[in-house]
Amino acid sequence: MTSDVTSLQSSPFLTAARGGTPSHTPVWFMRQAGRALPEYHKAREGVAMLDACMNADLITEITLQPVRRYGVDAAIFFSDIVLPLKPLGLDLEIKPGVGPVFGSPVRTLEDVEAIPDLTPEHLPFITQAVQNLTAELASIGAHGTPLIGFAGAPFTVASYLVEGGPSKEYAKTKALMFGAPDIWDALMRKIAGISATFLEVQVAAGASAVQLFDSWAGAVHPRDYERFVMPYSRLVLERAGALGVPRIHFGVNSASLLTLMGEAGADIVGVDWRTPLEFGIAAAGPDRGVQGNLDPALVFAPTEVMTARAAEIIEAGRAAKGHIFNLGHGVIPSTNPDQLKALTDFVHSYEIVQ
Repeated sequence: MTSDVTSLQSSPFLTAARGGTPSHTPVWFMRQAGRALPEYHKAREGVAMLDACMNADLITEITLQPVRRYGVDAAIFFSDIVLPLKPLGLDLEIKPGVGPVFGSPVRTLEDVEAIPDLTPEHLPFITQAVQNLTAELASIGAHGTPLIGFAGAPFTVASYLVEGGPSKEYAKTKALMFGAPDIWDALMRKIAGISATFLEVQVAAGASAVQLFDSWAGAVHPRDYERFVMPYSRLVLERAGALGVPRIHFGVNSASLLTLMGEAGADIVGVDWRTPLEFGIAAAGPDRGVQGNLDPALVFAPTEVMTARAAEIIEAGRAAKGHIFNLGHGVIPSTNPDQLKALTDFVHSYEIVQ
C-alpha cells in the first residue's frame, strides 16, 4: 500500500500540482465525466441526477469512464456542487435543462439556522465511492491515477440557495449580501462548513487533491469579493489545506479575482478561457501553479487548429510554478469525445515531438 501511495505522488498531475517538473504536462477536463459520453447516458438512463450522485456504484462508473476513454492524468469525482445539501433534507432537485432548483429559498436568519450541519454520517455513499475509485485508479497509468475531490464554494452555492435556482443577475443574492450582512455571514459560514466537510470526507477516503468550484464568483466586484466572498472560501481551503493535499480554486469570468482567489488558499489557480494564461500566471503569483485554459469551443474546430492553440497554452504554462492543462470551463455536452482523446494525446506527446 505504501509503495502505491508513493508511486501516485510521482504521477504527472500531483507532481505539477506541487510545483515540480512532471514527465509531461498533465491534462484532465472539467466535466469530463458526463454529458458528452454515450456510455454516461447509458449508465444514467432512467436515473435522476441527484440519485446518480448518491449511488456509490454509479459514481464509480461515471468517474472512471473518461479515464478509460481519454487516458487523462486525473479523475474528477462525479458529483454536483449542491449535492451535499440533499442528504440534509433540503427541498432540492436538479431539473434537466435548468439546473439546481430549491423549493424553499433561503432569505432569513431562521432559514439559515434551519439548515443542519453536514457530518460524515450523512455521506456513506461518498466514502464508499471514493474507496471504490481509488482501488480502481491505482492500477491505471504508470503511477496510478489521482482522484480529485470536488466541492462548490460558498458564494456559488449561496447564489442557488438564495435565488432558488440559476440566475444571470444574482439580484436577490447581492441584495442579501449588501443589505443583510449578518444573514449573509451566517449563510456563508454554514455553507463553508458543509463544503469543507464534503471535501474532508473525500480526502479521508482517498482523494489525492481537491478543487473548489466558485463558478459564479466572477459576478462580484473585486472589492466586494474580498469582503463578502473570500473569507468564506478561505475557511474551506484552510480546512482542506490541513489535510495535506493540493488545492485548486476555479471561477468563471474571474480575471480580476485571480490574485484574491489564490490568496484565499489555493495551491493552483484555475484560469478560465477568457483570460490569457500568461496574465493568469502573473496574477496567481510565483508561489502558485495554474490550471487551464483552452476555450471549450475550440474542440469543435479542426483538430490542427485545436492543437495549435493547445501548444500555445502549454508553452505559456512553462512560466508557471506548475501547469495543469485543462479547458477554461467545462466540456460542452455536444463535444465529440474523439476530439478530447486527440487533445489528450497531443498534450501528452507535446514535449516529445518538439
